[in-house]
Formats: sequence, structure tokens, C-alpha cells
Amino acid sequence: QVQLVESGGGSVQTGGSLRLSCAVSGLTFSSYAMGWFRQAPGKERESVAAINWSGAGTYYADSVKGRFTISRDNAKNTGYLQMNSLKPEDTAVYYCAARSGYNSYVNYRREEYAYWGRGTQVTVSS
Repeated sequence: QVQLVESGGGSVQTGGSLRLSCAVSGLTFSSYAMGWFRQAPGKERESVAAINWSGAGTYYADSVKGRFTISRDNAKNTGYLQMNSLKPEDTAVYYCAARSGYNSYVNYRREEYAYWGRGTQVTVSS
């Protein structure tokens, strides 16, 4: 059974930092791309960052470039999202997702991902 479990969410003030983790089980993580998505109340789920199977390729939404860093540790079956300089508009439920494939291309669209976690809340106050 495939499971993705996010952790590390919480409440911070503007300018603060959080590090999200995504623990993956039930699949060969090293052959899967991983993405982070977020959904704010009343809005559609949007892509935040993605990383290919090897970690050599990454994607960032324009809204988070220079502030967020995606990474992965294939030996630990875990992905990460380091979030710095947080803003109130970053407030959302954050989801990690996985899709199979040894692509150099970085898949970042929501519909490209088959496996999803349940999400972790991030709240940034001004």
C-alpha cells in the first residue's frame, strides 16, 4: 500500500521558516518524481515545487522562487520542502505527491501525479 505522509506544518509569522517532510512507503521512491502542491481556502490546488527522480532537476512556481527549496533523500524515502521568508499568501494546506518515471523532465502539473498525501496545514500570520 502506497503511503505519503506530510509533516512539519504549523503556524509562523511573516518572514519565518518551516521545513516540510514527506515520508513515502509502498513504492520504490528512487524511481519516482515528487511534487509539492498547496491549496488555500476557496482556491484550486496549485503546484509549488517538483523534483525528478534523481534530484538533478527541479521546478518552482514563480511565487516561491528564491524562498523555497525542494530536495529529496532517496536513502530515507523522504522528500523535503524548505520554506523561508514566508508570507501570509503562503497560507494553505500543503500536499506532497509522487509519480513514477525516470525522466530528466520535471513533472509539475497536478494531473501528472498519481499518489498523494493527506496534507499539512501551513499558516503564516502578518
